[in-house]
Amino acid sequence: MFAMSDNPHNTLLCPGQGAQAVGMAKSWCEASPEAARIMEEADEILGGRLPSKLSQICFDGPSDLLNQTDVSQPAILACSIACFHGLRSNVDSLVVTSASGLSLGEYTALHLAGVMSFADALETVAARGRLMQQAAESSRGGMVALMGAEDESAAEAFCASVLESLPESEVLVCANFNAPGQIVLSGSEKACQMAVDQAGDAGLRAKALPVAGAFHSSLMQPAADQMSDVLDGIDMSPPKIPVWSNVTARPHEADVGIIRTRLVEQITSPVRWSQSVQDMLDSDCSGFHELAPGKVLKGLMKRIDRKVEVKNHDQPDPSYQH
Repeated sequence: MFAMSDNPHNTLLCPGQGAQAVGMAKSWCEASPEAARIMEEADEILGGRLPSKLSQICFDGPSDLLNQTDVSQPAILACSIACFHGLRSNVDSLVVTSASGLSLGEYTALHLAGVMSFADALETVAARGRLMQQAAESSRGGMVALMGAEDESAAEAFCASVLESLPESEVLVCANFNAPGQIVLSGSEKACQMAVDQAGDAGLRAKALPVAGAFHSSLMQPAADQMSDVLDGIDMSPPKIPVWSNVTARPHEADVGIIRTRLVEQITSPVRWSQSVQDMLDSDCSGFHELAPGKVLKGLMKRIDRKVEVKNHDQPDPSYQH
């Protein structure tokens, strides 16, 4: 039996889109009947809406299907929750004291905090992925990783300089504040290309990302408008533990109406992950555990505060014996 931590506090970090990889959750489902049951439940909830079962896509791919926004979002949520149940089944008195998730990972965190059921969380994220995919296909946009801009003001100034020579209809905004010096821009196709071309002149580095569209920008407004209706139909309860909002970088309030509003805003607003983590540290959160899939959040923590240890659970602990 392995312990989550000697620390009485356990803070869960829930990954977002981009963490997916073929084979994810497979080892957890082989090691834990509880994890396997979550993936089976996910298959039942989504029914025949995907080209094949969600679990099959997670375990066996193909990668181009798994990487589609409308597939990767529910797949990551299901994988993270399966990982959590695998951990909980093998840990005495597992107590989770706080949680945070990157973009779609916020839904994972909210489910684990008791805000919504697994079925509602999965249905909501499936709708979110579908609507964001549709918004991406109806607009020509992209995202760019910007390296070297140490803070928000520097990144915003760079965006403004790029847009100076473009028509007012072009869009370029900060979409993700992942860590100091690691910011993602989002916007129209032409503006993103100019950002890549002009970054060197500003003493920065920029690289176009292989994503479907301009997520967390105004080009996602059609998805946000429809997500408002989706969320209105979901039963929610106040969170039982603090869960940090990507929009405010502060814990969600107990008012579920405000939680719904923040989740709608999240689609077009920047993800303030670095600021959220710093606020968690300032709030004495500790005992950090990153749920499957991937190790993205552990890597970002090293950039935010190298002294903070994050235990990653992409794979079951080798000592796991169920």
